[in-house]
Amino acid sequence: MPLMLSKTYDPVSVEKKWQSYWKENDTFRTSIREDREPFVIFIPPPNVTGALHMGHVLNYTIQDVVTRWRRLTGREALWLPGLDHAGIATQNVVEKALRAEGLSRHDLGREKFVERVWEWKEQHGDRILDQFRTLGVSFDLSRLRFTLDEAYSRSVIEVFVRLYRKGIVYRGDYITSWCPRCRTVLADEEVNHQERNGNLWHIRYPLEGGGELVVATTRPETMLGDTGVAIHPGNARTAHLRGRKAILPLLNRVIPIVEDDRVDPEFGTGCVKLTPAHDPLDFEIGKDHGLEAIGIFEDDAVVKAAFGRFGGMSREKARAEVVADLEKANLLVKKEKHRHAVGRCYRCDTLVEPWLSTQWFIAMRSLAAPAIEAVRSGKVRIFPERWEKVYYHWMENIRDWCVSRQLWWGHRIPAWYCPCGETIVESEPPGKCPKCGSTDLAQDEDVLDTWASSWLWPFATLGWPEDTPELNYFFPSHLMVTGGDIIFFWVARMIMSSIEFMGEVPFSQVYFHGIVRDSKGRKFSKSLGNSPDPIDILSRFGADAVRFSIILTTPPGQDQIFSEEKLDTGKRFANKLWNATRFVLPHTAEVKRLTHDPAGLSLPERWILSRLTGVQRQMTEQLEETKLNEAAYGIYDFLWHDYCDWFVEMSKSVFTRDEGGGSTREVLLHTLREGVILLSPFMPHLAEELGAQLGIEGECVSRAVWNDGAEGFVDKQAEWEMSVIRQLVSAVRTIRSESNVPPREEVRVAVRFLDEKARRPVEEYAEQVRALARIDDLDLAATTRPAGSVASVSNIMEVFVPLEGVVDLEKERLRLGKEVERLSSAVERIDRKLSNHAYLEKAPAEVVEKDREKKRGFEEILSRVRDNLEGLS
Repeated sequence: MPLMLSKTYDPVSVEKKWQSYWKENDTFRTSIREDREPFVIFIPPPNVTGALHMGHVLNYTIQDVVTRWRRLTGREALWLPGLDHAGIATQNVVEKALRAEGLSRHDLGREKFVERVWEWKEQHGDRILDQFRTLGVSFDLSRLRFTLDEAYSRSVIEVFVRLYRKGIVYRGDYITSWCPRCRTVLADEEVNHQERNGNLWHIRYPLEGGGELVVATTRPETMLGDTGVAIHPGNARTAHLRGRKAILPLLNRVIPIVEDDRVDPEFGTGCVKLTPAHDPLDFEIGKDHGLEAIGIFEDDAVVKAAFGRFGGMSREKARAEVVADLEKANLLVKKEKHRHAVGRCYRCDTLVEPWLSTQWFIAMRSLAAPAIEAVRSGKVRIFPERWEKVYYHWMENIRDWCVSRQLWWGHRIPAWYCPCGETIVESEPPGKCPKCGSTDLAQDEDVLDTWASSWLWPFATLGWPEDTPELNYFFPSHLMVTGGDIIFFWVARMIMSSIEFMGEVPFSQVYFHGIVRDSKGRKFSKSLGNSPDPIDILSRFGADAVRFSIILTTPPGQDQIFSEEKLDTGKRFANKLWNATRFVLPHTAEVKRLTHDPAGLSLPERWILSRLTGVQRQMTEQLEETKLNEAAYGIYDFLWHDYCDWFVEMSKSVFTRDEGGGSTREVLLHTLREGVILLSPFMPHLAEELGAQLGIEGECVSRAVWNDGAEGFVDKQAEWEMSVIRQLVSAVRTIRSESNVPPREEVRVAVRFLDEKARRPVEEYAEQVRALARIDDLDLAATTRPAGSVASVSNIMEVFVPLEGVVDLEKERLRLGKEVERLSSAVERIDRKLSNHAYLEKAPAEVVEKDREKKRGFEEILSRVRDNLEGLS
């Protein structure tokens, strides 16, 4: 087996090489295999306008690790990729480009504009997928889906028509949230509500026939659309206003005073202005009392020309002018500071406007009920479990979903209107009106909300409504990995739609990962300027180092505090394995496989094989439970410490004295091969490169066989005996480090065994112990402590290292004395805290326990330092 690894590891070239290999060889293509059980993950489809960010890196690495592992275990593992057409975002991008040309979409017309968006999509739409490839994802690209594909669009339209025929889809006039920038309505979940400091204006409304009342509002400009004032029927403060009418200031419009139970009698004066076209509650009250709804804004939130001098003003300008006119007319009572919530568009952050318009809705309650039961019954398991409460709260209080959008890019609503008043909803354009026979039909101008297509993702991507082989084999999927921020937008709706149209849940487990944050705990955002460029990060550290580090340092479901320093862990790990493999290859050039019976091997060989079995079993269990960080640490600890630091180092002495060392060579190669397979879900490029050199069976490591260790070799006695050797070597190394012994200086060591069973493995492998700990003279029969020695004591041995002639004993005594003072002070500080009854009563139990653990740790170190100081004295 020739050595072909370069002296240093170059992740960029290695990763490009294997990404090209996977693509050229269709390594991740799936098919319907009756002899294999499928495993399916659907990618949360990124926006076609999107770019890779650190949240994607975490999300897609989690999915890829699980998919690669399942593939290695023999499952037909499909990770289905796709893109979302992202209605508002994509239309905004193209309209921005048009504005640079001095054009608007209306200049082009609907058909030409949509063609322009398709052109943009073809030119730029695959950018984010190309970026994902640099991460090493194992998508089945032959199954790439786009939410505006012809087949997918048929699914979307079919769902709309079926729900309409069941009475679940309906059209009506309601108050919704309108974005003046995007010029479309938004669903409730698409509005971000933020608290802000504002003002509350108190305004006099004259009464017809004399007198006045006072109302309070945060938006005085909306009074232009007032058509009534409401009071609570049981409020004694406003009883004198029953049956009277008010005169709307500035416009002198006479408006009625109505009584309604929904008015809060404690707020302000008990009188509430009613603007039915611009407030949800006002709309409901106005509808019940027959009040007119007067819209005062155009769709860009500019006041309509019908409102005199205020016409053409922005909301902010109109507010200032209305307040100024009220002051001139002595109708403004006062202005006071007021903190209240405002809604902003989730896409462009513009203040949304409550907007009365005719829209299409989906009635959600009947769809929500079985989806709630699916989680309660355990058919869908949500992790972390705390998200279940969030899910239940939203689902049990669900509101109807406004699904129409005033856009051109998207699935056009399949509804046609006839002059006779008939509405026709069909999957295909109707030839004539079924009521009057007219062919003069006009299709609805609106498109569907983007989420009204992606909620069908788990089955529409597989050919539904056709009964396809793919749908029967790959549905339902097994795991949904996503962020908790789209639990309502997407996850809950997918569960509802799948139960409605497939009769079963879309996946059995939902895994909500945390948010990637900066070192200050803030979310990454363009406005803060704290978001790193993932492409730059991947090119500098390597995709595998980034993948491994971000998984290793992210506990399941918790937020990730990102820093480049953390990525060094993965980078150093990759270099360590590269160098270890460069050592192994020339020593195993003639080795094919492990031929020796493990039971007859040497202690280090039996130990490493037993540890390998333990790691295989442990990682299999952890990956089954989606404890990815624990699995990553397991392979890290095994390959770095057990294999590289101990077994490889111990093998060097075998090769030095024994030209053969056949069993050691076999175990060295076998263990590294198996370790590389265990590593491959996390660091796939490195695993492929090492695996190709190590001769791992199969077309590539990505198609190798995962060994779960169920039938592996286990030798607990060997593990215990090696722990004795490691404990002795580590004790000597610690003493050398703490006593500032020069690295190349050899020392004398005396050992007094407290457990005689521990003596034999040390005597048998004394040569390796001396080499590993740089020991000149090793006395394994000590009965007393040598003079001037530092000691390390455990339950099985006492290890003594005489330092006279090795270090300056006087300086070492001074150093240890200062260390005793420092540690004593630390123990005293914690003692004082733990003696404070107020602290013990107020502090959380886990915080108090941490202090106690810290004290025990300091006391243990203090005892050892005092002992060593005494030994040197």
